[in-house]
Amino acid sequence: MKQENLRNVAIIAHVDHGKTTLVDQLFHQSGMFRQNQKVAERLMDSMDLERERGITIASKNGSYTYGQYKINIIDTPGHADFGGQVERVLRMADGALLLVDAQEGPMPQTFFVVKKALAANLPILVVVNKIDKDAARCNWCVDQIFDLLVRLDAPDEILDFPVVYGSAKEGYMLSEPDETPVPGKGMELISDMIIEHVPAPQGDPRNPLQLQITTIDYSPYLGRLGIGRLANGTININDSVVVARRDGSISPVRITKIFGFEGNRQIPIEKACTGDIVAVAGMEDVTVGVTFTDPEDPRPLPLIEIDPPTISMNFIPNDAPFAGKEGRFVTSRHLEERLARETLADVALQVEPLDEAVGFRVSGRGELHLSILIEKMRREGYEFQVTRPKVIMKEENGQTLEPYEELTVDVDERFQGAVIEKLGRLKGVMKDMQVEKGMIRMKFEIPTRGLLGYRSQFLTDTRGMGIMNYVFSHWGPYAGRIQNRSSGVMIVKEDCTSVAYALFNLQERGRLFIKPGQELYKGQIIGEHCRASDLVVNPAKGKKLTNMRASGSDEAVVLSPHHEMSLEDCISYVNDDELVEVTPKAVRLRKHQDARIRA
Repeated sequence: MKQENLRNVAIIAHVDHGKTTLVDQLFHQSGMFRQNQKVAERLMDSMDLERERGITIASKNGSYTYGQYKINIIDTPGHADFGGQVERVLRMADGALLLVDAQEGPMPQTFFVVKKALAANLPILVVVNKIDKDAARCNWCVDQIFDLLVRLDAPDEILDFPVVYGSAKEGYMLSEPDETPVPGKGMELISDMIIEHVPAPQGDPRNPLQLQITTIDYSPYLGRLGIGRLANGTININDSVVVARRDGSISPVRITKIFGFEGNRQIPIEKACTGDIVAVAGMEDVTVGVTFTDPEDPRPLPLIEIDPPTISMNFIPNDAPFAGKEGRFVTSRHLEERLARETLADVALQVEPLDEAVGFRVSGRGELHLSILIEKMRREGYEFQVTRPKVIMKEENGQTLEPYEELTVDVDERFQGAVIEKLGRLKGVMKDMQVEKGMIRMKFEIPTRGLLGYRSQFLTDTRGMGIMNYVFSHWGPYAGRIQNRSSGVMIVKEDCTSVAYALFNLQERGRLFIKPGQELYKGQIIGEHCRASDLVVNPAKGKKLTNMRASGSDEAVVLSPHHEMSLEDCISYVNDDELVEVTPKAVRLRKHQDARIRA
């Protein structure tokens, strides 16, 4: 493909605005698949966790052919916790396709991603999606996008952005929102917009090779693959090149395989030229940010700047009574190897050994960033414990600073009082409020500490109907003490198996997290006490049996449904003197045995 016929475009959007569904439709309407071919929905979401949660976690590459043009698609995560990937992959793009929900408009995390795209000087193309919603507000949505770009000081040429409207789910796009839609038609409007408004890749194939790795993939046959765009030069199989590492050193490497992208598949190719996005094999320890370059005239590209992490957790080996029964990888060495492997692919993650105990301090962008890592490790067979998340502070001019978030909340009018009251206790300050059709959108400035564990309270307060989104705002002065949890917990007295009769009597004391018949150990947390103090309980206490019975004196044991705690619930629930035990089969809460490993 000629360089002038290449288009590299990143698709950016807030979580659940339809980004991956849009890519599916672009692939389908380009004629890539046969009519009778079975193709999975959300084709680019290849990870199990992505399909289960309906969000994009890892950036991916794909492409399709439109006429004489090849359009390379870079699918980016929509959540700010995975912003480290967005910052990297935008290096491969020459334009950004901004997808926005016609009802919700641009959200805080849209602000975050657009800010990164403008910093990379990428033209912005807008797709207003989900116009088939009853509450769609197309013109309002476009106005909000314009205001967002003005707030970000976008240049005049970007403020004059092109727009198309449609529904990725129904497979149609329109030039104007009041046109009559035809399901399954109109995706060519997006392709035409990309070709017209996104420039061809810059660079000269006659210059020395420059290929910077922005994403890491893995092949069971070839090992680690480095994915990036050729900024200059050409690359062939068996070429001898050098790699400029992140520490400034240079080492020789031979290119053993080159892969291009067709649809969501990698296909082997013999040669790649300037502007191509490719995956290359040949370097066993390839990491994000290294540059493959010419051995005779090495020209490494500038390192990718990554925003610092805001939250840390301690990952420590499991020392609970059930340790080693459910996992395959249980030692601190296993933890160290796995975390080191993760940092090679995720430069937004930082890992350092603990000074005071065995284990590691893992720092990332947010609770979701770290909980996804924990869930991946759990499914791979790792068994370990984690402490409560801790916000990373910094000192500046003798003053302690902490990260603040911009929180946007969409709730029904009935629930605004409860939300405002709770956020006030968490040091949140309201900055804006908009009311429309019985729904209220409120914007708060709140310390990151205040949001740890708040999501479950928010869903309870709004009967599951509220929507909350947040994005890092700035570093501000320390806001003072924030109480994490006002209630105590129920702690198991001794190793036992839970019994329905005992749980029936305990459910009056608070909320239970377990069901009858579960194996328990001393120190395990099985429920939330209704008072502020902790309560030591015996969940195996059975009913005393006698040979005397009287009519009507025996009461039936009726248990209320227990509260099933997810991994995210557990992480946000624990206090400083508690741990989350993570194994492939279970996630448990327990009390500390050793105060030295407190977060």
